[in-house]
Amino acid sequence: MPGNNNEKEKSPFRLLLDASELGINFIVSILVGLAIGYFLDKAFHTSFPWFKIFFLLMGIAAGFKEIIKKTVQKDTEKPGDASKPDEKK
Repeated sequence: MPGNNNEKEKSPFRLLLDASELGINFIVSILVGLAIGYFLDKAFHTSFPWFKIFFLLMGIAAGFKEIIKKTVQKDTEKPGDASKPDEKK
């Protein structure tokens, strides 16, 4: 809407939502990696949890990758671009 100052400044609730989204995505990616590793270790009856360790590390890496992607995306957004859909480059 023209003349609406809400486009330039985000509300505290929107900022809280953005921050909690990063934390939830990080935790979920770790848990998904851990679950995949756990079930592969059970399926292949491994004596040492190789799959669990590998997929846990992959989940951690995916979580950090998502955090970096979101923070870079937020840094490059202009104040009035928050309502526009993401454009592929």
